[in-house]
Amino acid sequence: MNIGILGTGFGAYHASLLVKMKGINRVVIFGRNETKLNQLKEELGVEITNSINEILSDATLDVIDICLPSGLHTKYAIEGLKAGKHVFCETPVCLSCEDAAAMLQAEKIYGKRIMVNQFIKFDHAYSYLYEVMQSGKYGKLLHISLRRETAPLWGDLSLSKIATHLMIHELDMVCWLLDNPPLTSVWGSSSGQDGQALVHALLGTPEVSAEILVTSQMPASYPFTVGYEAYFEQAKLEFHEIDYPDGKIDATLYEYGVSGKQELVLEQSNPYEKSLCYALQCFRDGSTSMISLKQAVLAVETAFEITHKLS
Repeated sequence: MNIGILGTGFGAYHASLLVKMKGINRVVIFGRNETKLNQLKEELGVEITNSINEILSDATLDVIDICLPSGLHTKYAIEGLKAGKHVFCETPVCLSCEDAAAMLQAEKIYGKRIMVNQFIKFDHAYSYLYEVMQSGKYGKLLHISLRRETAPLWGDLSLSKIATHLMIHELDMVCWLLDNPPLTSVWGSSSGQDGQALVHALLGTPEVSAEILVTSQMPASYPFTVGYEAYFEQAKLEFHEIDYPDGKIDATLYEYGVSGKQELVLEQSNPYEKSLCYALQCFRDGSTSMISLKQAVLAVETAFEITHKLS
């Protein structure tokens, strides 16, 4: 396959993954920074261009990988479909319900597919949670609590953006895990700090509930942290991951069951790479995808609803 990448921010990371994958013949990356483009050409051996139209009009490219600012996703995803190419898109896939509807309609019109980098589904701790819920290994899932905590390192994550730009990953998981449960409650605070917020959301049905807490206002010394606690009829799972500034990661998954407490071994794999590989395989064979645009829209529309309630 031949891939065209739009953007040299996170797009540079995508390029570094793609050039190592089997079955990838060409990688062409668009950007506006000539210095960065030339650096990527030298380091990765990719082709470069400062023209998006050059990528869109290249009939030999099979997939457009969109790593542009979120406000541009809809425009170039639709342009990519119109040009006869599949699209892989970063999150959040779009920033309005109208844009979501336009992208879904474009898939139908042009007969190509959009897949979204819902990488959380490929993180072993989260995929294991999904698998045991589906299998009934621990009985029914009754409640899950998820969190994502960060110091203010990632730009504007205020009340108006935190749901779409930070909580979206937990929403991807909950909508997948619980089949798009309704939102029942939202609370948030900015503590008077620009670009920072803490938000708590409840979702669920009479049979199962989920709570999500995300915050962008942890102290600078606090490491990036994610995790969950899942309560089943016959067991509890606890996952904790701490990402330190020096690159060290501590991740543990514990099972509390009939045999007592035990630590489950987590695969040392890259969920971003697995998500991208999975999307390309689905494009190749036309198989049903768990990171489809339709799946992503469920989560992003819930994020829009949360944002509206916080405004």
